[in-house]
Amino acid sequence: MFTALTTTAVAAQTTTLPASNPFAKASTLPFEAPPFDRIKDSDYLPALEVGMAQQSAEIAAIANNRAAPTFDNTIAAMEKSGRLLERAAMAFYGVVGANTDDVLQKTQATLAPKFAAHQDSITLNPKLFARVKTLYDGRATLKLTPEQLQVLTLTYQNMVRAGAQLAPAQKTKLSALNAQLSTLETAFQQKLLAAAKAGALVVDDRAKLAGLSEAEIAAAAATAKERGLPGKYVLTLQNTTEQPPLASLTDRATREALFKAGWSRAEKGDANDTRATISQIADLRAQKAALLGFPTWADYVLADQMAKNPKTALDFMQKLGTPVAAEQRREAAELQAQIKADGGDFTLKPWDWDLYAERLRKAKYDLNQDELKPYFEINRVLTDGVFYAANQLYGITFKRRTDIPVYNPDVMVYEVSEENGTPIGLMYFDYWKRDNKNGGAWMSNFVNQSKLLGTKPVIYNVGNFIKPAAGQPALITFDDVVTMFHEFGHALHGLFANQTYPSVSGTNTARDFVEFPSQFNEHWALDPKVMPHYAVNAQGQVIPPALVDKIKRASTFNTGNTFGQALAAAELDMSWHSLPASAGRQDVDSFEKKALAATGLDTDDVPPRYRSSYFLHIWGNGYSAGYYAYQWTKMLDNNAYDWFENHGGMTRANGQRFRDMILSKGHTEDYATMFRAFNGKDPEIAPLLHDLGLNADGSRVAP
Repeated sequence: MFTALTTTAVAAQTTTLPASNPFAKASTLPFEAPPFDRIKDSDYLPALEVGMAQQSAEIAAIANNRAAPTFDNTIAAMEKSGRLLERAAMAFYGVVGANTDDVLQKTQATLAPKFAAHQDSITLNPKLFARVKTLYDGRATLKLTPEQLQVLTLTYQNMVRAGAQLAPAQKTKLSALNAQLSTLETAFQQKLLAAAKAGALVVDDRAKLAGLSEAEIAAAAATAKERGLPGKYVLTLQNTTEQPPLASLTDRATREALFKAGWSRAEKGDANDTRATISQIADLRAQKAALLGFPTWADYVLADQMAKNPKTALDFMQKLGTPVAAEQRREAAELQAQIKADGGDFTLKPWDWDLYAERLRKAKYDLNQDELKPYFEINRVLTDGVFYAANQLYGITFKRRTDIPVYNPDVMVYEVSEENGTPIGLMYFDYWKRDNKNGGAWMSNFVNQSKLLGTKPVIYNVGNFIKPAAGQPALITFDDVVTMFHEFGHALHGLFANQTYPSVSGTNTARDFVEFPSQFNEHWALDPKVMPHYAVNAQGQVIPPALVDKIKRASTFNTGNTFGQALAAAELDMSWHSLPASAGRQDVDSFEKKALAATGLDTDDVPPRYRSSYFLHIWGNGYSAGYYAYQWTKMLDNNAYDWFENHGGMTRANGQRFRDMILSKGHTEDYATMFRAFNGKDPEIAPLLHDLGLNADGSRVAP
């Protein structure tokens, strides 16, 4: 039987790291940025192990303090603990996600159960919890600031949620579950990364790639050469069901092969098959929820989210389901007609959807994605689009730093400053897809903001855009442009953090709130002040107003497909995590089929954005029972954007108000209270449906 390491046992380990290890002291680089030029793979494991031992000793000192508990000697002391562990862990997980290798993966697997045990040694420490509970019970008499009261409340609630009130035997069982889950979640991530690489489609005949641009074909050839397949072409897989080349490939057999390569990537019955792993994860999560007194994992997860409970989240999704399903049926019928008009004699399948949607888009709106790409050069989009919008709204400026070491040559670093020149923090951008990078796009920190610790934010954005072949322009799609704005919305949430205590700083918020700033920031990609500033082709020509108008008119085109994919994935996630502990392990294929059928959506023509077997968000990235957050926060962001539209749009004053009332707040307030203060009322579903071009009854919004 596994037993969590006690604080005393861990503290008995060495708490000294050799001075030669780059994590031994805080980085001397600007903003304490990680010294990636000095960090070797072999440095992480000892730094993380010693970091755990150091924090355990610090926690033991707090728990065993003979002085009566005070906020400073207990809560603030907890906030200050674990500095070595944090700086090593944040660098480690940043690199593991974006630039991993065999050594790092082995280290990750070794550390997973140790981290789980270490966390348990803190949250399940009875002496520590007794001190926290004493403070929490007497909180009304402590004369705390609002932020201090929030930190104390969350510390208490999080320890209770983590099992602090369980009996000793239950704590032992909980620790065993945590260790198993951490190991399985790490295994899932590593299997999925390998499955995506192995599942890439290899094409022998260049003619089979008809429809792709010369640059895309050159990139496929370059990837094949890198993999020791000269003369062939490799189409790599994005971590989504739909693959970008499906919108261009005219050879139907190639489209089908590419779609099925992605669909079955982690279900081949080999070492990279994730199904047994996720079935076990779902079962163990249900057991953990039951042990902690919750009917399901979804009930456990949502208890501290903005939605509060699964019923609220499900009711919200079901209100969206009826109009979205109606739109899916309309879109499928239109695409089938387009296939017939083009001389096709076959029934619409998922691998046909994107190609014929592009043709229909062109027919209805005279809009061709290939016509757009020349206007979206990635570096210009970043500096003259993403940065420009942030400057107009918030007054901040950006300066390229080439003196800050990075973990891969693709990475760019910028210093971010206030309007008056005061430095805010650092931003790293790592946009190009690599085989050793997790799929998708994300934001996180290398250094958290905290006045208590005297640290400013060091943040990174990671993407998976297809890198052009050498000598080719770095052109991206408009979807990629929107992704850049989205991830930078997360970055703004982190950069504008203004908290004393790190646990409530920046993006340390609920899943169904944290996506609000990022999705809100997407709106500025099409703003009439912003888009002409960055959408400029190689000849210096600004995107024509007529083309921008086409993009706007087509903005709700195909929403049954795009939004329906995400909605189906969210409901699939909630189905997995609504299982009670008594349900036991599920057969993944049959469970998924039943769950998708229950959504009422057209999941045959419009499969979910993620299938269970490659749903990284929920099995490895912390979004379990939380993928609905993307739709929920889309409701929040459209309500907030409506507020902007009704108050003058993109103005410096409006931006400052949004920064002051949302972006700089972290988790210092209740989410609903925070949103209501900004918006003037609770969020409504109508602005979200309108953004999708739909009415509540399923009809389309009149043009």
